Amino acid sequence: MTSPAPHATHPSDPHPQSEHVASLDAAATASLLATGGTTSVALVGALLDRIAALDTDGTDISLRSVLAVDAGAPAVARERDAERAQGRTRGPLHGVPVLIKDNIEAVGLPGTAGATSLADRTVTADSPIAQRLRDAGAVIIGATNLSEWANIRSPHSSSGWSAVRGLTGNPWALDRSAGGSSSGSGAAVAAGLAPMAVGTETDGSIVCPSSLNGLVGIKPTVGSVSTRGVVPISHSQDSPGPMARSVRDAAALLEVLSGQGGLVAAAGAQDEALRIGVMRDYRTGHPGTDALFDSAAQALSGAGVVVGDASAAAPDASVGGDELTVLLCELKDGLDAYLPTRGAHGPQSLSEVIAHEQAHAGVELAHFGHEFFIQAQATQGCAGQDYRDARARNLAWALQTCLEPAIDGWDVLIAPSYAPAWKIDLVNGDQGLASPVTRPAAIAGWPIACVPMGLVEGLPVGLAIIARAGDESTLVRAAAVIERRLAVAEADRRPRFRAAGRG
Repeated sequence: MTSPAPHATHPSDPHPQSEHVASLDAAATASLLATGGTTSVALVGALLDRIAALDTDGTDISLRSVLAVDAGAPAVARERDAERAQGRTRGPLHGVPVLIKDNIEAVGLPGTAGATSLADRTVTADSPIAQRLRDAGAVIIGATNLSEWANIRSPHSSSGWSAVRGLTGNPWALDRSAGGSSSGSGAAVAAGLAPMAVGTETDGSIVCPSSLNGLVGIKPTVGSVSTRGVVPISHSQDSPGPMARSVRDAAALLEVLSGQGGLVAAAGAQDEALRIGVMRDYRTGHPGTDALFDSAAQALSGAGVVVGDASAAAPDASVGGDELTVLLCELKDGLDAYLPTRGAHGPQSLSEVIAHEQAHAGVELAHFGHEFFIQAQATQGCAGQDYRDARARNLAWALQTCLEPAIDGWDVLIAPSYAPAWKIDLVNGDQGLASPVTRPAAIAGWPIACVPMGLVEGLPVGLAIIARAGDESTLVRAAAVIERRLAVAEADRRPRFRAAGRG
């Protein structure tokens, strides 16, 4: 058995025995596997050791980013190695370890969405996402923790907390939020527990943890990646997507998830002719983050890249109110349809989930309530006129008032995403600052990406990029150009694992 050659030791890495695999991105991993520099068995074994050392309750770090590991992963790794030895590879991720968010069904993993309502309800078939990963040769090593029910339960929730796994920490500073709802996917990749992971986003749930953990994340156009076998919130806004350490890795994973080709080529294209519109009115309200964004936008200009101001209407309270109405109505219908597909054991409807959580309040409602569930249950779902009116107003704002006028004449739009990770507060909930950049893209179903912008107060912050619906190629190309132009130093892309107490 061979292992990857060791790299220089990072002074703050808490498990130097596995740092040689933790520092590998997916492209380097695939290259080592292809050239015989390592085996899938060695990689998977080292990463499972790292998860046990850093993620398990009672360890020094106790990151809690991985909700469950797949006991069958080592056997799958052996199978991938045997296939390679016979001259057969399944696809571009052959033998590469991957994590998926635990609201995505995969045989061998619990698929709980962090909720006890879905615990012990065996997943009997792979989702299309899991099947695509396996067809591409990936080894799914585990499922990641998340904000329970993908953070649609309460306006006072703390991102990264679930009743099943507890609170995910941020590997940059353990008393800071990992963001959400794809909290575990972000924290795990940043901590080197896997080179890439799948998250899901309704509004911000990939972009937020990517920004707070220093990663690249992409929410693709709604409908371009299957949501079958994914615990639902909103059929009009939900989309799975990749989270990784580089644009190229994210593009490679998105090609597998969506079946769309050419994205890796777009990430590597040398022709950098690009028109970038800057959403100047979309600010986080955090002085250091907004100042860094202004410097970043200025640094992008030149050598074929044109940067200028794009006037984008900011959302007011009515836009957010309409979006919430849409999400709650779609949530009711979506969960009522989904829950019976997970077998007869356990809650079969949203109303039964509410009753279950009230009956197990000491576990489920330990830190915050489920006010949004109660509001959703009180709606008429998507059959109600309130839903139809809210969705129509939302789309008109997102498309006709905001995005279409703003992007006219530009290839992509950019804005800061989130301020540095905020202190975890299980009493009062999330207290972070963010620009509204995810909202118009979420409502319209347009693709949005996040790339690392640098550090503020020693913590990562991200730059968000919006492209037109269906134009992931331009989105990826722009993200790669921005990644190269900003050239965030490697030392500023690796977490510090600063210790602190957390709830």
